[in-house]
Amino acid sequence: MSLYKSLFKQTLIYGLATVLPRMISFLLNPLYTDVLPKQEFADVSIVFAYLVFFNVVLSYGMETAFFRFYNLEGTSDSELAKQNKKKVTSTATISIFWTTIVFLFSSLLFRNTLASWSNIKVHYITYTIWILAFDALATIPFSKLRAEKKPMAYAVIKIGNVVINFTLNLFFLIVLPKIATNPDSFFHTIYFENFQVGYIFISNVIASLLTFLVLSPNYFKIKWSFDFTLWKKMLHYGLPILIAGIGFAINEHFDKILLDKFHISKDDIGAYSACYKIGMFMVLFRTAYTLGIEPFFFSHADQENAPQTYATVTKYFVITGSFILLFVIVFIDILKMLLVPNPSYWEAIKVVPLIILANFFLGIYTNLSVWYKLIDKTKIGAYISITGAVITLVLNYLLIPKFSYYGSAIATIAAYGSMMFISFYLGQKKYPIPYEINKIGAYLGISITLSALSFYIPKFRESYIFGILALLIFAYYIYRNEKQVVLKILKRK
Repeated sequence: MSLYKSLFKQTLIYGLATVLPRMISFLLNPLYTDVLPKQEFADVSIVFAYLVFFNVVLSYGMETAFFRFYNLEGTSDSELAKQNKKKVTSTATISIFWTTIVFLFSSLLFRNTLASWSNIKVHYITYTIWILAFDALATIPFSKLRAEKKPMAYAVIKIGNVVINFTLNLFFLIVLPKIATNPDSFFHTIYFENFQVGYIFISNVIASLLTFLVLSPNYFKIKWSFDFTLWKKMLHYGLPILIAGIGFAINEHFDKILLDKFHISKDDIGAYSACYKIGMFMVLFRTAYTLGIEPFFFSHADQENAPQTYATVTKYFVITGSFILLFVIVFIDILKMLLVPNPSYWEAIKVVPLIILANFFLGIYTNLSVWYKLIDKTKIGAYISITGAVITLVLNYLLIPKFSYYGSAIATIAAYGSMMFISFYLGQKKYPIPYEINKIGAYLGISITLSALSFYIPKFRESYIFGILALLIFAYYIYRNEKQVVLKILKRK
């Protein structure tokens, strides 16, 4: 049990580093919907979709490659191992540093062309370029904290970033307009009317800059030596991760861009983007879990019982995710009032169950994908991700004209579901893991069924009696089937 407790503690801390900032970010959702018209909220969502896409490009799989080679090189307690770890750190850091510098100056040089191509205002493009650059430069320092098992430092910096961003948003959008009325004051000089979207991006630039400055000592501590042979190995390992990441970005965020390209009204895109946030509860769980599980998978790959360990971890991921799925859908009408208090946005609430389930499928896929990372066949992950991206693009192309943003939600769940099944099928052939398929299927099936009944049957949705009973029944079912493990955790044995 100590193995799982260690994973649980790391996941909990990484979860706090993810959940707390996201919970703070959730507060921005009602703020934005109050301050911004739906059209401008849509603009923000579209720009951030591009930002996620280019974040993946600028890290080009080096983060995952860093973990792989950091744990692979040398013997854990030897002096040689320490030197190898330093070599991996310096090579990855130098690689990210110079590619980011090239991106920064070339993008600034051609920012007008980028603005024209994307139909985004040039100053928004400029802010986005700086955000991307600072975030890319923080990639390896953050990875090093995770590899050295310093989750508290990681959490403090991550939370600090979002607290600063949140505070600046409040200042620029709420406080500044009230204190800038005096023409002779300093605040009047930094206040511009109808510049709310610009202030949102400025807040992000400042937060990313401060985060980079906190992590910048890492650049002075490393020995600036570049191992070209090692770099080629890391690049070879990481490039398929890049392709997979691009596929992920397409599946996760490209729908906002495609909706805009298909000339769906900005009002609809704004409503869809706002209600999409409610589905982020599953994203929080999945992201926190991924941060803790990736180093765990690699560090335990050589153990004899590794396949059984991976199977057990996956089962408990499904159990937890299934409960989250049911809980969010049961209380969806309460959550929408907290996260999207403007009723004009609620027309898109129907997509939330699909978004939550889609992200759950993606989390299961993350578990199932361990096999190709451990046998250094990351290109298979790229193929699977490309398949998901193709499904996303094709279904969006077919469904958006008929069903608008609901078609995008259907495309997302189809893409992630396909990726999940493909990875399971191939993984059992290349790296068999004894998953408890019957139990996993039962937990998932019961959760989906109870969620569907709770959401789609009006009588059940109007009264929380059915939903609460469903949660209690499902909790008892989990306890009955996992009683021994639950009791061990509660008793800290």
